[in-house]
Amino acid sequence: MKTEKNSILHFSGVSFVVPFVLITSCFALWGFANDITNPMVKAFSKIFRMSVTEGALVQVAFYGGYFAMAFPAAIFIRRFSYKAGVMLGLGLYALGALLFLPAKETGEYYPFLIAYFVLTCGLSVLETSCNPYILAMGSEDTATRRLNLAQAFNPVGSLLGMFVAMNFIQNRLDPADTADRANMGEAAFEAVKEHDLSVLIGPYLIIGLIVIAMLLVIRFSGIPKCGEASKKINFFGSVRRIFKLRRYREGVVAQFFYVGAQIMCWTFIIQYGTRVFVSEGMGEKAAEVLSQQYNIIAMVIFCCSRFICTFLLKYFNPGVLLRTLAVAACCFTLGVIFIDGVFGLYCLVAVSACMSLMFPTIYGIALEGLGEDAKFGAAGLIMAILGGSVLPPLQASIIDKGVVLGMPAVNVSFVLPLICFVVVMVYGHRTRNLKA
Repeated sequence: MKTEKNSILHFSGVSFVVPFVLITSCFALWGFANDITNPMVKAFSKIFRMSVTEGALVQVAFYGGYFAMAFPAAIFIRRFSYKAGVMLGLGLYALGALLFLPAKETGEYYPFLIAYFVLTCGLSVLETSCNPYILAMGSEDTATRRLNLAQAFNPVGSLLGMFVAMNFIQNRLDPADTADRANMGEAAFEAVKEHDLSVLIGPYLIIGLIVIAMLLVIRFSGIPKCGEASKKINFFGSVRRIFKLRRYREGVVAQFFYVGAQIMCWTFIIQYGTRVFVSEGMGEKAAEVLSQQYNIIAMVIFCCSRFICTFLLKYFNPGVLLRTLAVAACCFTLGVIFIDGVFGLYCLVAVSACMSLMFPTIYGIALEGLGEDAKFGAAGLIMAILGGSVLPPLQASIIDKGVVLGMPAVNVSFVLPLICFVVVMVYGHRTRNLKA
C-alpha cells in the first residue's frame, strides 16, 4: 500500500485505510446476498411447483427493494451522514434475513418475497451510503480507481454466496426433480416442501447474525462520518440539478441496463446449463449443481477481471475501457445465443470477465464533480438497480416458451442481455472524452 501523502487511500496527510477496509467489507456482504439469491429462482420454482416466471418474482422483490428505498436513503444520509446510512442499511439487511424464519413457518411463497424486499431495502441504503462514502475517502482524482478497488471485494462475497447456495442449499434439497414433484400427492409434496424450506432458510439466518455483528463493529469504530449533516434538504432542487447533466442522466439509464444484464446472466446460467447437461443425459439435480459450478467459475473470472481493470484504469480512459469491454460482452452474448451446447455455456461464463468493470465505472463517471449532490446522485444510480427487477422476469417469460424460432428459448432469451450491453457500449462511447 502506498504511503505518500496523496495516494489512493491517503489524502492531505490523512489515512483512510481503516475506514476503507470496514466499509469495503459491506461490499462483500451485499455481494453475498445478491449471489446466494440468484439460484433461488430455480429453487423456489421447484419447492413451490411454480413456473420460471413465478420463481423470478424473487428478483422482482429483491431489486424492487433497491428501487423503493434509494431516495429515502439519500434523504436520510443528507440529514445525518454516510456512517449513519451504513448502520441503517445493515440493520434492515439483518431484519430481512431473520424474517426468513417466520416466512418458513407460514409454508407460503409470498412471505419470502416480503423478507427479500425488507432485506434489499437494507442493501439499497447500504449501497447508497457505501459507494459515495468510498468516493469521499480521498482525492477526487483517484475516486473511480478507489471505487473499483472497493467493488473488487464485492465478488468475494458473491463467490461465498454462490458456494453456500450450491453446497448448503442446492445439494441438500430433496432429490425429487420438477416432474416427480408435479406427480406427488399433497401429503408427500408438503413433507418435501417442509424439508426444503428448512434447508433454504439456514444460511439466511446465519448471515443475519453476522450482519448484526458487523453493525456493532462499525457503530463503535472511530471511522469518520464523511458527509456533513444538513437540516435543510432541497430534494427537488438537487434532483433537478443532477438530471440536467447528460453524463449523469445517461449514466442512470446505462446502469439500469447493466444491472439487468448482470442479473440475467448470473440467474439464468442455471437454466441454460441445466438444458445443456440434461440434453447430454444428466439428471436434473446434478445438472443444476454443475451449472452452479460454472456460475462460480464465472464469478472467479469476474473477481480477477475487476482487479485487472482497476489496474488498467491507471492508464486508460474509463469511457474507452467501458466501451471496449461492452463490445466484447456483445460478442460473447451472440455466442451464447447462437452456439448450442457447452461452448455456448463457455461464452456465457466469459461474459463475466467483461462485466467486471461496468458497475463502478458507470457509477464513478456519472457522479464525478457532483459534490454534495452526490448523495442524491448515488440514490438515482441505486434506483437504476431496478433493472435487475424488471428485465429477468421478461427473460423468464421467454424461457417458459420452451422453443422460439426453432431454437431453445433459453438461448433466444439472451437477446435481452445483448441489448443491455449495446446500451452500455453507447454510454462508454459518449463519455470517452470525459475525465473520470
